[in-house]
Amino acid sequence: MGSLREECGVFGIFSPEKQDLAAKAYYGLFALQHRGQESCGIVVGDDGLFRAYKDTGLVGEVFTPTVLSSLGQGNMVVGHVRYGTTGGNDRANAQPIVVNHIKGRMALAHNGNITNSAELRKELELCGSIFHTTSDTEVISYIITKERLTAPSIEQAVNKAMERIHGAYSLVIMSPSKLIAARDRHGFRPLCYGQMGDGSYVVASESCALDAIGAHFIRDIQPGEIVVFTKDGIRTIEDHCGKSQQSMCVFEYIYFARPDSVIEGCSVHSARVRAGAYLALEHPVQADVVVGVPDSGIDAAVGFARQSGIPYGVGLIKNRYIARTFIAPGQSNREDKVRMKLNPVRSTLEGKRVVLIDDSIVRGTTSARLVKLVRDAGAKEIHMRISAPPFLNPCYFGTDIDSRDMLIACHHTIDEIRDIIGVDSLGYLSIDSVTKLAAEGHCKGYCTGCFSGEYPAPIPENTEKNKFERKLSESEDAE
Repeated sequence: MGSLREECGVFGIFSPEKQDLAAKAYYGLFALQHRGQESCGIVVGDDGLFRAYKDTGLVGEVFTPTVLSSLGQGNMVVGHVRYGTTGGNDRANAQPIVVNHIKGRMALAHNGNITNSAELRKELELCGSIFHTTSDTEVISYIITKERLTAPSIEQAVNKAMERIHGAYSLVIMSPSKLIAARDRHGFRPLCYGQMGDGSYVVASESCALDAIGAHFIRDIQPGEIVVFTKDGIRTIEDHCGKSQQSMCVFEYIYFARPDSVIEGCSVHSARVRAGAYLALEHPVQADVVVGVPDSGIDAAVGFARQSGIPYGVGLIKNRYIARTFIAPGQSNREDKVRMKLNPVRSTLEGKRVVLIDDSIVRGTTSARLVKLVRDAGAKEIHMRISAPPFLNPCYFGTDIDSRDMLIACHHTIDEIRDIIGVDSLGYLSIDSVTKLAAEGHCKGYCTGCFSGEYPAPIPENTEKNKFERKLSESEDAE
């Protein structure tokens, strides 16, 4: 796996009775930790009063028993784990964002990336708005708040705001009396809801978070749909449904989502196994053992082994107490973490022709280090197979590939990449196969822009992640 950064995870509960929802949110966010490891936050709603806590760090570090206890009981909760695709990693950008307004409080958690955030923010600032963060999520909160001035309800304000915000967003919003879930009209990022035995409704980025608190999955929220949870039940607004072709990020199945989640009716685990099977058909090789790179390469390795008849073996052991490699702030530090994170099993690799399965090659540096680990453990041959096509283009809809500069496939042929990372052969999954991974599901289309360069929605004019954090010398309006 390269240095691909992912997006965020959102979570919310509407309960008919007042209870300790902060603890449930903790478990839900813990299940979504893979989606964001920079910061996290929880806001508990108690009869219109909001109690919030958020900070940088992992869920288990930020939410100590004392912190959770301080949030008290309530009948609603919204939670978030973040990796920011717009704005830096600091406490100010942690979510959920809480807004206090004459029309009522609002807490908002967002997964995705707003492609017209720079234009909207400039418009808002010229009208007097003052921003406290550098994230695009605050832009969404301002647009909703502005629409709330004339809209008859918070859900209608969200409905109007969805006409103005473009790009990828799965939202969970809490007002004093309602929990609202909304998904952009393309459905770039997943969002679903379920119900607990006590009647509480639960909204989450992935079904694994519902499982973590014992909630029964009901369904995915449709692209463009707004679902409103109140004491009177559930209502939906479908004004934006069917207005655009569904284009869910296919990389949810390849890497982002947890394998035990079900997204759009398809098991993520099954999709990854299928990816491995397609790889075996597209890039067959004579070998002794198939090894998956933990964690997201393992399921594809199982599929490759089943299809090819080559035995599957455990060749790399992951240190479970090391976070994903992209957290390392510098390249040298990132490579140190690869050594700390993975250790080869010599008995599986020594003297063997190894098929090494991974989910992606982004920059190539991590892959080269990984190959060296396997080679040093005595592997005779290493044939790398990647369960995704080559990354050739930036992503503008919720991941952190905002430039072609650091994409190795943009500057080198497959044969050159093979030599750079030090393998005997290299094969990528085809774009045709990657769109078939979730064949048994009900998703009607996928975004493959990072592979094909064909985007389902307009791309932003300003693509910098830290576009709201420029130095004075870099600002056009500096005085």
